[in-house]
Amino acid sequence: MTQISQKFITIENKKIHVETIQPTTIIDNKDTPCLVFLHEGLGSIAQWRDFPRLVCEQTGLTGIVYERFNYAHSSFLPTVRTMDYMHDEALVYLSQVLDACDIKKSILVGHSDGGSIGLIFAAHYPEYVQALITEAAHVFVEEITLEGIKEAEAFFKTHNLIEKLARYHGDNAEQVFYNWFNIWMAPEFKQWNIEVFLPNIYAPVLAIQGLQDEYGTEEQVDAIVEQVSGEAEKCMVDNCQHVPHHQAKEVVLARMVAFIKQQTIAL
Repeated sequence: MTQISQKFITIENKKIHVETIQPTTIIDNKDTPCLVFLHEGLGSIAQWRDFPRLVCEQTGLTGIVYERFNYAHSSFLPTVRTMDYMHDEALVYLSQVLDACDIKKSILVGHSDGGSIGLIFAAHYPEYVQALITEAAHVFVEEITLEGIKEAEAFFKTHNLIEKLARYHGDNAEQVFYNWFNIWMAPEFKQWNIEVFLPNIYAPVLAIQGLQDEYGTEEQVDAIVEQVSGEAEKCMVDNCQHVPHHQAKEVVLARMVAFIKQQTIAL
């Protein structure tokens, strides 16, 4: 039976909540990468549901899912989010999380903000990254993204989204939402762009996005696969919006598993 365990690690005297997934049958040698799942802008461990476990079981790799500061069970930092918040997550915290979990080599699986964080990290810390999967990642700001976020706030106010988020983020649910909303709505954030980092990514990349994504267009995926320096695969999923691992679960699971096995075939 797959073993799933919870723990807290300490980063800069604050707590990060980590879930470890160890499938019954695993590839186990010194070169085996760990799957590292990076959640989206309103995400948590629980919101991934069973998807990380299924990926681990079907690939034979151990995985971790963790909650960034200010999310769910991790420590809350009462600071104002800046335009560089994804850079901070990638360049300040992610390597510390991997070190604290004794992870020397990873395959990153990042959804939305998590995908953008993964791209930034892979460009700066290639020694940690064997491969990278992005789902609905952003590398620049589009008008569709801003309109989608505005619609999300309207939904937040009128459909008890605060109560739904509170299931995962407790008393911090409203602040989790507005930390995300306010920075994307800030006028200066329209200039946010991480394309400059893409040529520094040499690890293989699988870029996934729903064809009906309400927060981004196919141009995001094209920018990734055309500008990274390593091998890159594009996967556009029909009848799917911003959360491919839920809205097109079986298709996305099969594509991810095949890609991951390609990266570990010699292990």
